[in-house]
Formats: sequence, C-alpha cells, structure tokens
Amino acid sequence: MNFQSVMSNVFGGLLSDFKKKNFSLYGQWIGLLTIFLCIALGVANIFHASLVIIFSIICIVQGLIVVFVEIPFLLKICPLTDKFTEFIRNFDENWPRCGFYLLMSVIQWLSLTIQATSLIVVAVFFLLASACYLLAAVKHQEYMKSSFQVAGPSDSIQGQVGEHVVRNVL
Repeated sequence: MNFQSVMSNVFGGLLSDFKKKNFSLYGQWIGLLTIFLCIALGVANIFHASLVIIFSIICIVQGLIVVFVEIPFLLKICPLTDKFTEFIRNFDENWPRCGFYLLMSVIQWLSLTIQATSLIVVAVFFLLASACYLLAAVKHQEYMKSSFQVAGPSDSIQGQVGEHVVRNVL
C-alpha cells in the first residue's frame, strides 16, 4: 500500500463524513486534530522559564487522553488499567464528550493566567470540539464514529487478512 492510497482513503473518509452533516463527526475530526496540536504545542511550550511548563505537561497528557477517547481501538490493544478503560468508555455519547472537551478547554484557558502562549490554540480547538458535540446533542443527532479506513476497503483480500490477524491478536 502506498502513501497516495492511504491519503486517498483518509480524505475520502473525511469528505464522506462531512456530507453526513452530523456534528459529532465534526467534533471527532477536530478532536483528532487536537491530538497533534496538544503534543506539538505542549512540547514547544515546555521550554518556557515559568509555570507555563505545568500547562505544557498537562497539554501533552491531554493529547494522550484524547487519543484513547477518539480512537477507542487503542483501548483494546494497549495494556491499560480497567479503571482507565471504564473512564474513557464513559465518553461514548455527545453530552459526555461535550463536557469532556469543555473541561479540557477550560484547563488550557487557565494557562493564560500565567502567560499568553500558543497553548491558547489548543484551548480554542478543545472549545470547538466541545461546541460540535453540544450542537449534535442539542439537535438530537446520533453519536457517530468516523468512517475513514486507512487500510483501504475491507472487501479486499489484504483487508480480510489484516482483520483476521487483529482478531487473533486481541
């Protein structure tokens, strides 16, 4: 599988998700983008000579938590405690995710009390994700998960072999 087909599958899934006009899908895509922002900006701001370091570390941890919230498959393959897994599974609806992302946003907005840094970008994206899940909940839209497949269509021989291997590992 080459890079072009992977990107085609990801962006094809992104386009099909946006056509569904479901705000929980928009929130999920923003959440996935926020993972990268948390890690990148958390690392970038860790070199401040002030208490911003605390919020940088919190930001990196938030990014790692969002990985498990938005990519639930990782809960099955990573060795985690049952308590953490149950905590993450609490966020499988629109209202809980709205509150989760709002709390994450508030934490990063608090970093402004120390110093204005690029962590404000993370706070804004967490707030956008929260707003998307709020709109989905208010509009009574069904909580949906993204339909993109990095490995390509599952009806291919390669996809079937890959699914069989994953089932055996789990």
